[in-house]
Amino acid sequence: MAKDSRPKSAAVRKKEKKGPVVGSGGQGRRKLEGKGPTPKAEDRVYHKAHRQKQLAERSRAKQQARQPRTRGSGQGTDDVVAGRNAVLEALTEAVPAKELHVATDIESDGRIREALQLAAEQSVHIREVGRRQLDRASGDAVHQGVALVLEPYDYAEAGELIDEQLQRARKGHLAHQPLLVACDSITDPRNLGAILRAAAAFDADGVIVPERRSAGITATTWKTSAGAAARIPVARAKNLTHALRAAQQEGYFVVGLDGDGDAELTGLHLADEPLIVVVGSEGRGLSRLVHETCDQIVSIPIASSTESLNASMAVGISLYEIARLRAGGQS
Repeated sequence: MAKDSRPKSAAVRKKEKKGPVVGSGGQGRRKLEGKGPTPKAEDRVYHKAHRQKQLAERSRAKQQARQPRTRGSGQGTDDVVAGRNAVLEALTEAVPAKELHVATDIESDGRIREALQLAAEQSVHIREVGRRQLDRASGDAVHQGVALVLEPYDYAEAGELIDEQLQRARKGHLAHQPLLVACDSITDPRNLGAILRAAAAFDADGVIVPERRSAGITATTWKTSAGAAARIPVARAKNLTHALRAAQQEGYFVVGLDGDGDAELTGLHLADEPLIVVVGSEGRGLSRLVHETCDQIVSIPIASSTESLNASMAVGISLYEIARLRAGGQS
């Protein structure tokens, strides 16, 4: 068919028109929008500044990992004794320590001079540090410009402590029958420190704590014990119930403290026997298995308006009564 060569009318030409014919018009609009602001050099993967940023971040992470853990409790971290009096007491009792940290701008007094002298005599490394570093090391405690970093506590083994004290008594090396304190679910290190202080005050021969779910010897325990933690052995038991049963087979009697005891502490007839006094936590009390293991459950008579006693207070009262009865006191 031959091509129509007739000229088209203006109306036909206007209908066939497809868009602007001058310039690019809307055809290149997206290409002209751009890609936004240029990224910083440190954010460009292949730029030298990006590599330097990564190295700096890794370095900061390593420094944070090396820094002592802080808790902000005001009592110090687990392994740091903070404060002039507390540090001096720990050094006086020859508590095993690694370093004595002293602020570079500290105002010295008699306690600081004595602490420095004791640290030198005990070969404890003395280190001058800045205030911020001292804040971090002590867990934001009130350190007064001085803190003592402790060595890990060397626990005795419960079975060995139980047997050793019994053998000492049989050989006449003890002036009384063995007296031990066992802590069942005591998780507050301040409570444990106060129990150690009471045990040392009333001539107990040692304290037993479970390995799990129990407070241990930390800086807070040292501070609360007022040095008693250095004078009385503390042993760990893998299983407290098993340790108590083994002690019973060796000849010990186990007495549990509970407000609903079947006998009163006053005039305890087992006082002159090899004895283990067990105290539970304030809220929970003695655990079921420990309660069932005890030879006797005793209570401390208190006013009806008082619901219960603090665990360390109960231990102190019990040990005082036992010491009184052993000395020939009358019930």
